[in-house]
Amino acid sequence: MLRLRKPLSYYEEKYGTQLFGLNRMYLMMEKEHNRGQEGAGIGCVKLDTLPGNEYIFRERAEGSGAIQEIFANVHRQIDDARRQGVPVQTTPFIGSVYMGHLRYSTTGRSGISYVHPFLRRNNWCSRNMLLCGNFNMANAEEIYDKILATGQHPRIYSDTFLLLEQLGHALDRESERLWQQYHDSLQGLDLSAAIARDLDVSRILRRCAPDWDGGYVICGIVGNGDMWAMRDPNGIRPAFYYIDEEVVVLASERPVIQTSFGLDKESVKELEPGQALIVDRDGSYRFEQILPKGDNRRCSFEHIYFSRGNDADIYRERKMLGRMLTQPVLDAVDGDIDHTVLSFIPNTAEVAFYGMCEGFEDSLIKEKIASIEQLAAEGKASPENIEPVLKRRVRREKAAWKDIKLRTFIAEGSSREDLAAHVYDVTYDIIKPGVDNLVVIDDSIVRGTTLKQSIIRILDNMHPRRIVIVSSSPQVRFPDCYGIDMSRMGEFCAFRAAVALLKERGMTGYMDEIYRKCKAQEHLPKEQVINYVKDIYAPFTAEEISGKIAEMLTPKGTKAEVRIVYQSLENLHKAIPQCPGDWYFSGDYPTPGGIRLLNNAFVKYYEGKVNERV
Repeated sequence: MLRLRKPLSYYEEKYGTQLFGLNRMYLMMEKEHNRGQEGAGIGCVKLDTLPGNEYIFRERAEGSGAIQEIFANVHRQIDDARRQGVPVQTTPFIGSVYMGHLRYSTTGRSGISYVHPFLRRNNWCSRNMLLCGNFNMANAEEIYDKILATGQHPRIYSDTFLLLEQLGHALDRESERLWQQYHDSLQGLDLSAAIARDLDVSRILRRCAPDWDGGYVICGIVGNGDMWAMRDPNGIRPAFYYIDEEVVVLASERPVIQTSFGLDKESVKELEPGQALIVDRDGSYRFEQILPKGDNRRCSFEHIYFSRGNDADIYRERKMLGRMLTQPVLDAVDGDIDHTVLSFIPNTAEVAFYGMCEGFEDSLIKEKIASIEQLAAEGKASPENIEPVLKRRVRREKAAWKDIKLRTFIAEGSSREDLAAHVYDVTYDIIKPGVDNLVVIDDSIVRGTTLKQSIIRILDNMHPRRIVIVSSSPQVRFPDCYGIDMSRMGEFCAFRAAVALLKERGMTGYMDEIYRKCKAQEHLPKEQVINYVKDIYAPFTAEEISGKIAEMLTPKGTKAEVRIVYQSLENLHKAIPQCPGDWYFSGDYPTPGGIRLLNNAFVKYYEGKVNERV
């Protein structure tokens, strides 16, 4: 979100344009644009617009080119207005209050109607609202029931729609409170202005937020110009802000603000859990603790995968994740550094790759020291004997290249699988056939589909002796319900591996008992639900599950031996100490709603409803 704190004439004089706010919003959205995002939208509210003129504007689009499409449409509207001689006070999208959003679907729902920001319309300016956010609510059903209890009739069952209805209802109540206070003494625009001036966003948030169980950063703009952003009490989803005399700006990633405004790391602050940043219509701002601060459960997956790697902390943490995998990877290649080539897929794993290479270099230095000491002890420490030792190198190569021109959606069935196998190209002749190990690091291995259908096949074409696939994160064993698209038990290769091991060892009755316990909890209050799904993994070591995953994901006909190495949970927390949220790895959910949704996900899986989301 972005709020200009000076009149538009100030920015025109200093920066040469009245589009300063719009241009900065475009820059921030492009800097936050990441892979996998399927839509985008922006909203703008103009201040002090006379009746009869529009003051709320919204533009949304779908697809990977959504940002370009949105801003092209916005600038077309601005140019049309200027050609018609429309004054700046009523020109679309030239305003002081903006929000922008990039959508990454976390619930399987798609379409333009699900692209943020959402808009609530009313003919009272102080009852209009734009809403966007980075969130999933784990108790949408409870929120729905509360909305029904007030007499409302929601149009769509989706947590974003439900929040818009809930917040909108609270906004109505706040507006009515002020109307009752002023309607005897004021009329017309004076009454409207008084309501707009005295409307208290914090009262709205305090009314609604106690009902929310989830991970969230939610932003809202009221039609009167008030703006706010609130973070969940456990800090699951990230939010950063910067404030000076010209702007108030907030984004989910710190480098977005640093780059867009030319700032150092220390200038950009983190919004505290349970806290709201509220910007009033006059540009003044305040922080309010809407909900008590809970336990720190900042999402580690944000740092492993989702966030851009140019954040100083995230870059350092991802390198450490790679470095901490050094010994397990060395074990997987039998300590043979000279005949091992290190690489990475995809690009988001590149930083962890650097850390793993540094760890290999440290191990090689120890071997070099030992070799030179041995030569010295044998009286052979001559330059010609030491030189080969010093020339030993860690072998790192770009083993695979993604062919971005290929799109597998153009085919179905077996032809689609054939296309998927060619999405990556390999670099030929960097491997000694039948001799070298090929180690490839990824940031996470969740489903394993791409590994089986594409990556392992193409790596095997290089004829390595052994392929070692490395995950910089631990085994993903449990669904996420706070903003990551991982909601079905059957899609996790770790879960499928554990189930396969149970069957192999004649322990299917063990899983039947877990199902009965979960089924018995379906109608309990969420606070009483116990995580019995953890017991699925209890009979096995992490290494046993990794071994079964490797077996399951190795395509038929693969000549190389395939091993899979995962990060340990202990080393994850050492590498990312400030983000202990790990429920998708450990099953330790931060809120009761998460445990209930896990329970439901397992019941659906067991009952054969494998494609249903919770």
